[in-house]
Amino acid sequence: MSTRGKNHRAGESLKRSALRSSVRGDRFSEQSLRRLIHQVKNGRRKPQQLLDQLRRLPFDVIGSARLDTHRHLRRGIPEVVLCAGKTPQQIVQIASRLIQTQGSVLLTRLDAEQFQQIHRQLPALRYEVLARVAYLKRGASPRQVLKGLVLVVTGGTADVPVAEEAFVTLQVLGSRAVRLYDVGVAGLHRLLSEWPLLNKARVIIVIAGMEGALASVVAGLVRAPVVAVPTSIGYGANFGGIAPLLTMLNSCAPGIGVVNIDNGFGAAYLAHVINLPPR
Repeated sequence: MSTRGKNHRAGESLKRSALRSSVRGDRFSEQSLRRLIHQVKNGRRKPQQLLDQLRRLPFDVIGSARLDTHRHLRRGIPEVVLCAGKTPQQIVQIASRLIQTQGSVLLTRLDAEQFQQIHRQLPALRYEVLARVAYLKRGASPRQVLKGLVLVVTGGTADVPVAEEAFVTLQVLGSRAVRLYDVGVAGLHRLLSEWPLLNKARVIIVIAGMEGALASVVAGLVRAPVVAVPTSIGYGANFGGIAPLLTMLNSCAPGIGVVNIDNGFGAAYLAHVINLPPR
């Protein structure tokens, strides 16, 4: 092979290596992608090289975990960590890498004992005991302006832990959230007294156990979409949340989306996307 051919191959190899480094580096952001596109536009990279690399969406392998570092660019919201079933060491490893790659992290279903075990290694984390949520928002100002309005409604105070998981998640994601607790159908006047607030919301999360009728009542009163969360609160025939789940799924009021039992995080994620659709 001629020297010119060897030099050409070496140059192409260096370009591919640099592209891999840019795309799979610590921060694969919209800014870095724009930089790569600009390089293609200027002729410094071939379009096919960029396309081939982007098809292999970047992720980081940490032990048994494969962290989706591309998710923020793809979906507008970075990967969130479910801590149930994970060891403290796994949580620290995953959270540390996510903080490094995306500058923030959200940990759900993190018990107080687990938090105490990881806090020494992750001292910047903030923890909400009732919500069982820990988070870090690097660069976030105490005066950060939250947008839109998501109303978080519960049937009773026993539903509050699930509601707090939703409330904290909404705030971390950037949606303005307002609480409206203990307004169940056993005293409907409590809900009706908040009519102006109900009609201001862009999305309403309704969290209820027992028979779960509150979601249908709210959906019948407002124009906003309702995200219904059945909870496991109730007596024997509640069947651990199956009864309110079936009630919500069979609601005659249109405009209700139902998430899984006790899934405050899932409700908040959906409500946030409705409230502030990613651009």
